Amino acid sequence: MPYTAHQAKIPPASAFQSTINGKKTDLYTLKNKNGMEAAITNYGGRVVSILVPDKNGNRVDVVEGFGSVAAYEKSTEPYYGALIGRFANRIAKGKFILDGAENTLVINNGINTLHGGKPGFESVVWDAEQLDPATLELTYLSADMEGGFPGNLLTKVTYSLTDDNGLEVSYEATTDKTTVVNLTSHPFFNLNGAGSGTILNHTVQIFADAYTPVDSTLIPTGELAAVNATPFDFTEPAVIGERIDEDNQQLKDGKGYDHNYVLREHPESSPIAIAIGDKTGIEMSVFTGEPGMQFYSGNFMQSKNTMRYGNTDDPRTAFAMETQHFPDSPNQPSFPSTVLKPGEVYQTTSAYKFQAVK
Repeated sequence: MPYTAHQAKIPPASAFQSTINGKKTDLYTLKNKNGMEAAITNYGGRVVSILVPDKNGNRVDVVEGFGSVAAYEKSTEPYYGALIGRFANRIAKGKFILDGAENTLVINNGINTLHGGKPGFESVVWDAEQLDPATLELTYLSADMEGGFPGNLLTKVTYSLTDDNGLEVSYEATTDKTTVVNLTSHPFFNLNGAGSGTILNHTVQIFADAYTPVDSTLIPTGELAAVNATPFDFTEPAVIGERIDEDNQQLKDGKGYDHNYVLREHPESSPIAIAIGDKTGIEMSVFTGEPGMQFYSGNFMQSKNTMRYGNTDDPRTAFAMETQHFPDSPNQPSFPSTVLKPGEVYQTTSAYKFQAVK
């Protein structure tokens, strides 16, 4: 079904009112003073929908997802829109040593652990409280050794719509045992509108001079490689599809872009990435205090799920920009540390801000 602007709407909350693992799920709609809306379910803390105006003033839903909680439950792609934890991205062979003890995680991505293994934060029901029309607070207590991670980890994530048309995501976590933490959010974006087809004609800019190359299982080698003179150079705006199929081993291993960018030092008020939809003129700027960002071009989408607007999730019809610490950091001493100790507070904020450009 071809996308048309008048289709863009928040799905009914009733389609998200269910009980999963003994806890009630729902859909929460946030609104700012400009008429921007976002819908979030406490099942996985998922961003279900973000409605923003395009260059013609039409409202466009820029997030790919489903119209019911049941559809998220049965999806073959588990991460649509979800909060990711306890550790975003991959950990090699599901093992790491912390304070001299080896920790063994659930393997769920070939020989590695991806996005916290199982259960990950995408599959749990968060406690939710809508604080005001623009703010939703989600909390979850991840029990000691859940998924193999040490420590009772109390996590709070606050979604806020700002008056400059941003969706701000603030993360906070504490632990009672030394552990590792790396949290992010995983909306699948199409700035031409969910269901509108390929994202390969989007323009992207990433303010990073290096990235972390990976092996054939997508685990970082430990090197920080310069993007200059490679298909990974987005220091100036470039079209996603322009170089994605070049004869490059990193692109072959990731089936496209699925790599962590080493962000330049930056104030949190400066964007670390910008993407623009070629049809709508919708520009999304990404802000974060994190040292890295995973740019994922939707390579592993498999056309197996029917999405909210009737389309299937074909490869490269959505992309993600996941702010994060680097993948496999617990096994990479040279990477920024992801260790959290009792008495410390994990705290980080990222934001996606939208505007229409001609």
